Amino acid sequence: MSTDVVRVRTGVYHDSVSLMRVSRTASALSGVEVAVVAMATELNLGIAAELGFDLPKAGPADLLIALRGGEADALEAALAQLDGLLAGLSTPPASGATVEHPPRTVRTAARERAATLALVSVPGPYAFAEALDAVEAGLSVMIFSDNVPVKQEVLLKRRAAELGVLVMGPDCGTAVIGGAGLGFANVLRPGPVGLVAASGTGAQQVTCLLDLAGVGVSHVLGVGGRDLSSDVGGLSTLRALEALDADPATELIILVSKPPAPEIARAVAETVAKLGTPVVTALLGPGQDDLTSATETALRALGAPIPAWPSWAAPGTAREHTETTGTGAGGSLRGIYSGGTLCVEARLITGTGEFTDFGDDAYTVGRAHPMIDPTLRLEALAEVPPGEVVLLDVVLGHGADPDPAATLAPAIAGAVARGVTVIVALIGSGGDPQGLNTQAEALNAAGATVFTSNARAAGHAAKVAAGTAR
Repeated sequence: MSTDVVRVRTGVYHDSVSLMRVSRTASALSGVEVAVVAMATELNLGIAAELGFDLPKAGPADLLIALRGGEADALEAALAQLDGLLAGLSTPPASGATVEHPPRTVRTAARERAATLALVSVPGPYAFAEALDAVEAGLSVMIFSDNVPVKQEVLLKRRAAELGVLVMGPDCGTAVIGGAGLGFANVLRPGPVGLVAASGTGAQQVTCLLDLAGVGVSHVLGVGGRDLSSDVGGLSTLRALEALDADPATELIILVSKPPAPEIARAVAETVAKLGTPVVTALLGPGQDDLTSATETALRALGAPIPAWPSWAAPGTAREHTETTGTGAGGSLRGIYSGGTLCVEARLITGTGEFTDFGDDAYTVGRAHPMIDPTLRLEALAEVPPGEVVLLDVVLGHGADPDPAATLAPAIAGAVARGVTVIVALIGSGGDPQGLNTQAEALNAAGATVFTSNARAAGHAAKVAAGTAR
């Protein structure tokens, strides 16, 4: 019979990304079957209630800890370990140091810290108020939070335009400002290329390919996946393009997006034509360049050589380390993705198959992004029947799973053993903490063919599914 332990820590706050990591770690502790570690918002309380926990009264300013396991002693031991993890989220003052009381509002923080940028990472229903506070304080803001209504996004971006600041997001997963990575960020060398990206993983693909080619970036300005929609009208994209055009360190701009609304694409093209800095566009869609081709166009514009993008052939294939390795197999194609733009790109290139973006808002309500928590993708991979071809992305860098191959490789090996062909698009730079080569070799040893180019991975997957790969 299972035992539950529920604790509410009043007035204790940690950001959602940190708590998602702690919750995942707690789930793996000895004796723990189910773990919920989250702020006690209405949504999170509802999730815990659906899991069958008996919950005391709590509010969004309280921390909820709910554990279920077989033995009470094991749960208490897990709770003690969990307390240590939570304590590690806050750095205590040195012995004898004066305790500094943190500012209570964004405006106060901006005034006291002489800040120029705020990062908002709170549950979606609360993001608008915090972001507006930052904008009104004269700060540019990166909104990592998702599930923010589009009307609120438009209000924020219009007000930001009036005040001369930039809103990156909502659902802005990646940014690099003057070499400092925010959100999901790869380790990149400094250089002359600036990105404006209505896509987090799209920006990561382009910047990682640039890095593999020896070319660095000045800034990566994420604008949120809806910015180039008809509803939002490219408000932040136009502002970001102008900002990079005025930046003396930026010699070339790359604009990355999922398929934009046609009228917004035309408005962006009109702005691009007026800029003094050359712009390479990677606006995915039928007949448009894929992200790898756009990156190669940028390299040619800079006079930089285009390398052979690294790849690792599945064990036992005849030609290793080329983009055409593998043997003709045939079978239905299934895409199991964590990156929305990578998923769109792969679907466009393959022209066939069943694709799921597990990073979509519908899958991240109340749970960690799949770049942090692979649970849903592991379940999907386990359900793929023999004879099918699976294409999936693995994204490295700060903020992502510290060792994705540790959980994915065994699942891939199991799939391969039952007759599934697995192809991986591995997005990362040589400096990423997970180790690009280490991850590639582990996934490859499990039986996957691995590419550093999502476009090349998708092209290869289409050939394998059609039975025409060599």
